[in-house]
Amino acid sequence: MKILMIAINDPAGTAIAFTKAINRYTNHTCRLITREIRYNFMFEKDIHLPWLDRDGWEEVEWLLRESDLFHFHMTADEYIELGPFRPVDYIKGKTLVHHHHGHPDFRGNPLKYREKYKRLKRENLLVSTPDLLKLLPDAKWQPNLVPIDDPLYRPLEKCPLEKSPLEKNPLENSPLEKSPVIICHSPTRRELKNTDQFLQAVDILRRKSKTAVELRLIDNTPHIECLRLKQESHILFDHMQGYYGVSSLEGLSQGLCVIAGLDEWNISHIKEFTGAETLPWLPATPQTLQWVLEDIVEHKDRIPEYAAASRSFMEGCWSEEKVLGRLLSIYGFQDDL
Repeated sequence: MKILMIAINDPAGTAIAFTKAINRYTNHTCRLITREIRYNFMFEKDIHLPWLDRDGWEEVEWLLRESDLFHFHMTADEYIELGPFRPVDYIKGKTLVHHHHGHPDFRGNPLKYREKYKRLKRENLLVSTPDLLKLLPDAKWQPNLVPIDDPLYRPLEKCPLEKSPLEKNPLENSPLEKSPVIICHSPTRRELKNTDQFLQAVDILRRKSKTAVELRLIDNTPHIECLRLKQESHILFDHMQGYYGVSSLEGLSQGLCVIAGLDEWNISHIKEFTGAETLPWLPATPQTLQWVLEDIVEHKDRIPEYAAASRSFMEGCWSEEKVLGRLLSIYGFQDDL
């Protein structure tokens, strides 16, 4: 089967990850067309319209004509303009899939999308996180995948965090352990990621703790560099919105202590998908975040244990094959990965 993914922009690099996984693990072929770059994170591209020459545009037309399945991401649909082409002119006989990733218009106007898909009798509806099922009840949750065996997604051997000689802090005249605990956070949009609360908690932590704490706020950074900076860290703060982000999956794969405020709805869906009795995320709310950070740093000898649990969870419960198998079943393919 020939699969064509179509997106205005690639949400958190998830579309290219699915594209590459399909081509790597199955006998199907998958291509991805993107139209815009947002946030300038420089995720890998397949067919990016602003970069095309004449041959590239001919390939776009060929893919629209020959593909068996159109997989639309975010708010894209058959009426998206791809230069001089629109998928609607090529959809006869094709399977159509609509995949939502939490775009503000979707979150703010879910009824518009529910009525649209009902009117068009669209059945292949996907959402990227379980919380979005509340907005589109007829959809299925399709977990995002990360390539856990890619070197940038594997745990990095770090310097031990055992207790070290104390040095004097010239600002506070109190002893600090030399070996720093590195805490990172990579918000796309700070207002949606509890970034201000996180920064306030870290500021208090650094003033109170006798352990040196290094903060890495990874903002407007190319994705490869973002992954490298996370990989060197010990703790990753995702957000406290009830669900998890791709950043969480990256951090778990890299063997980090990942903090996220998962609610019971998301926890139950994740456990059902993974089969895991316990999840590796360290839970936090705005009321408990300060305590969670202080507890990890104060007991930093536990960090390797958290790290091993994170990586083990991704290897055993969230592999590319497991996630991809779910997508293929939604497509209606009977592949055995």
